[in-house]
Amino acid sequence: MTHPIALDRKLEESPMPPIVFPKTGFVRLKQILAPRGPLPISRSGFWAGVKNGRFPKPRKISARVTVWRAEDIHALLAKIDQGDLT
Repeated sequence: MTHPIALDRKLEESPMPPIVFPKTGFVRLKQILAPRGPLPISRSGFWAGVKNGRFPKPRKISARVTVWRAEDIHALLAKIDQGDLT
């Protein structure tokens, strides 16, 4: 059995680093959506927005890897801030 104080010490020693959204390059969906990313929306809600054209289209870089351009996500965030998301 592990002592609870030892567990607390391990948590204190390894704090989570701050999350920084990149300005350029490719990002995965888990980097875009909250809690790690800047968009507080569900996965299904985001995919619905992609399907109807409100959100940027992804790029497939392999059979199992889907990415978005970070620049496109920044442009989306700017549109949301301006209230221009239609």
